[in-house]
Amino acid sequence: MEEKFIAAFESNRAAANLMGVRMRSLDVKGAKRILSGTRLSDGFNDLAAKGQLKLSLEALVIDKRFTALFTDEEANEALSRLLEAGYQF
Repeated sequence: MEEKFIAAFESNRAAANLMGVRMRSLDVKGAKRILSGTRLSDGFNDLAAKGQLKLSLEALVIDKRFTALFTDEEANEALSRLLEAGYQF
């Protein structure tokens, strides 16, 4: 499942890059580190400004395909960040 998460993130990262949004590669451990801190993931604000939060790390974390990889606290943090930014489900 981790490989599928990484592949999905890399696909989103490539799409974001085409829009001029820079995001670093990461794995599940890196995603967990970002979610446990106070800073947003790379490109989050730029994706929000473009109405493309669906490409963010946070959106992938709450994707039902990958919820088993993250704790409830990590998923809640991702959801909170998305809601605060006005993410539309």
